[in-house]
Amino acid sequence: MENRTLGIIGGTGWLGRAIAQALLDSGVIGPDRLLISNRSGVSPFEPGVRLLADNQQLVDLSDIVVLSIRPEQFRELQINARGKRVISLMAGVPAASISAATGADAVVRAMPNAAVEIRQSFTPWYCAGNLVECDRQWVQRLFECVGSADEVPDEDCIDYLSALSGTGPAFPAMLQMALTNQAVAAGIPLAIAQRAAQGVVVGGGQMLASRDPRQMIESLMAYRGVTAAALQSMADQGIDCIVGRAVNAGAEVARRGM
Repeated sequence: MENRTLGIIGGTGWLGRAIAQALLDSGVIGPDRLLISNRSGVSPFEPGVRLLADNQQLVDLSDIVVLSIRPEQFRELQINARGKRVISLMAGVPAASISAATGADAVVRAMPNAAVEIRQSFTPWYCAGNLVECDRQWVQRLFECVGSADEVPDEDCIDYLSALSGTGPAFPAMLQMALTNQAVAAGIPLAIAQRAAQGVVVGGGQMLASRDPRQMIESLMAYRGVTAAALQSMADQGIDCIVGRAVNAGAEVARRGM
């Protein structure tokens, strides 16, 4: 990635560490161009990656700074990033607040999810401020190291998607748990119920990676059998509205700040 130096504040937390390791493994950035700050002083990375205890020192030595911290930690973070580009991975902290607090020339808000750990995250990102095309390409490539990514047209998309794609495995996990609970209530032994529910979620997810969900549902409904009856019951009980209320509830939390 040319000669850019990337600094990650909170780079040994689960999210920052996953992104940093993906960047190194893909060769997008070399260890000599990666700076990590944390308070423990223990580095999980290969030799050459610099570990710093001082956040301002990291900012001073970096061209691009990633904030991989929790929103409540940001309130205590005091850095001067004037002349830098800052990428925030925080939910619920507006770009304007980040710019005002850090003095950054450009602020990118991005929302990866827990699937960064297996490099299957979808990461939407939005830029506030002056970000030239080569920097936009750099940001896109950064997040493609941990899955797929899209630049979105406005900041509200980030807040909404924080509650949709940002939830990562949460929605499938809740579906799997509900399927398991219902099977147990119907008399299926727990271990079998767990494997059956996991097969639905994991196997279905793999199939949907290459198929259109609407076409799949329509073809299954056309059989007018067991699956069609189950799907029709979910539709009759307002599955779209239930999901909509859930996502909107999360998005409202993101919009008003954490």
